[in-house]
Amino acid sequence: MSLFAGIQVAPVDPILGTSLAFNADTAPDKINLGIGAYRTEGGKPLVLECVKKAEEAVLLETGATIYKEYSTIDGPPKLKALTQKLVFGEECAAMKENRICSVQSLSGTGSLRVAAEFIKAHMKPEAHEIWVSDPTWGNHNTIFAKAGLTVKTYPYYEASTRGFDFDGMIKALEKEAKEGAHVLLHACAHNPTGVDPNTEQWKKIAEVMQKKKLVPIMDSAYQGYASGCLDKDAAAVRLFADMGFEMYMCQSFAKNLGLYGERIGMLHVLCKSEAEAKAVLSQLKLVIRPMYSSPPIHGALLVEKILGDEASFAAWKKELAEMSNRILEVRKLLREGLEEKNTPGKWDHITSQIGMFSYTGLTAEQCERLTKDHHIYLLKSGRISLAGLNTNNIKKMIDAVDEVVRAAQH
Repeated sequence: MSLFAGIQVAPVDPILGTSLAFNADTAPDKINLGIGAYRTEGGKPLVLECVKKAEEAVLLETGATIYKEYSTIDGPPKLKALTQKLVFGEECAAMKENRICSVQSLSGTGSLRVAAEFIKAHMKPEAHEIWVSDPTWGNHNTIFAKAGLTVKTYPYYEASTRGFDFDGMIKALEKEAKEGAHVLLHACAHNPTGVDPNTEQWKKIAEVMQKKKLVPIMDSAYQGYASGCLDKDAAAVRLFADMGFEMYMCQSFAKNLGLYGERIGMLHVLCKSEAEAKAVLSQLKLVIRPMYSSPPIHGALLVEKILGDEASFAAWKKELAEMSNRILEVRKLLREGLEEKNTPGKWDHITSQIGMFSYTGLTAEQCERLTKDHHIYLLKSGRISLAGLNTNNIKKMIDAVDEVVRAAQH
């Protein structure tokens, strides 16, 4: 008997499976709306100009002031300061009082896993319960479950309106969540729905969580990408920080800097005192050391160069606005095209949602027909990545959606 004879082939990840099927398709006009990565108007991956310049600066200094040595377990101090300032703002009291401890992580996924492992090891049993939105990013539940946390869901998406189920979320947090439990919150551009709370709703969510002593884990993967404004997209994070929450902030630079393959992210933990922050940092290092020992240096160097230089930072903000505006324009074209064709149903949610993704409201059967008959690849949940659309293929998308929606009525 072979040692590995009993190992079963694992099911293919639905997002990666969509990409594999797309790559195997030979149709010249195929469209990939499954993968969560930015594409240009020409349908190509994008390396930001500010990133290219940062690469050049790093290369010039390599061997002189930059070496291929190990990083520290928690990442460079300069990176911590710059990334804290980006998400919490210059006036953050916790930052000024040194009450935030930070560690570099393997993008957003890594920061979530490190936080989860820390919670399981050091927090009280009631804190081992974590509430996530229904739906949420496909990896969230697995990350927390693998760390030994109990994952529960709060209502979030209202299918009938294709909007936010605010009342359902509030009821679950007030009535069902245990005091001291953790709550995962998408800081902006909710994945996969694109539906975000408004300012007043964020305030109510924070008030309920404060009253119930629920602990936020904020996941920020789209700061600056969602609205085109870094400060606007950080508003929810800063609200919770200003209200005095002790909380976790998981930060990724995959989407907003296009550094998908660099795996660069941060975990920030807001504490009540500087002494507590030091203690938490020491224990986070003990989580990281046996997990991956220390973080990669290249992505950290790029982020430092861009956030730490005034001209580079301004250039990045300009490019962010351009990316965000392109996605907003695609949303507008898709909605207008469907409405002009009088495609059955309401389509205003396409422009009211925000960020890279849209929950279209298409059924699994309609999604399958889009793929089979029109070579348009998307998740069966109806989630699409708007980045895969452009002025060259938007008409095909509009016509195809119209066809599958009408066909379903016969």
